[in-house]
Amino acid sequence: MTVDDDELMIRLQGGDDSAFEELLERYQGPLQGFFFRNTRDAQLSEDLTQETLLKVYNQAWDYLPSGRFRGWMYRIARNLLIDDVRKRSHDALVKALKRSPNTEDDAMQRLAAEVLTPSERASAREFVDLVDRLLGEIPEEQRQVFLLHHYVGLSLPEVAESMEIPLATSKSRLRLAREKLTVKLRAHGVQAPGSAT
Repeated sequence: MTVDDDELMIRLQGGDDSAFEELLERYQGPLQGFFFRNTRDAQLSEDLTQETLLKVYNQAWDYLPSGRFRGWMYRIARNLLIDDVRKRSHDALVKALKRSPNTEDDAMQRLAAEVLTPSERASAREFVDLVDRLLGEIPEEQRQVFLLHHYVGLSLPEVAESMEIPLATSKSRLRLAREKLTVKLRAHGVQAPGSAT
């Protein structure tokens, strides 16, 4: 039986550091994936993940166990990402750097590697790269909702909490992101599943 996040936070608030180890094991990978999809920089993603988890540890007493841990944690992560973007946007050297999208840690890539043939893997990788590139063309707030919901796996109420927006706004932004992504994919000759050819 898996211990839920609130129970782990209660244990952490009580001084049980092994609870933090369980949270670390549970969320380190998903946090790195979230940051990587936003920064395209593996080292920065790792640094922001560590910073997020450190804040979770240091701010454990600020958390009220109410079943909203993931939303609370991703609000911390998103705020760190925003701070980092602001800091980096003032540095011309950093803006000039081109980030490499090469990483094999993505869950979709691991699954593809296990089930698909080499040519199918290449096609899947091309599709993932295309989607990642097209997501970069979607407005920031819509992209964040899409990433948190589809890639991180947060429910829409958790997305709303992490972004500090009303639930209706998170639903609307997700709908807009999906619509824009679908249009962009069609422009590249890719039909959404279930659409007419």
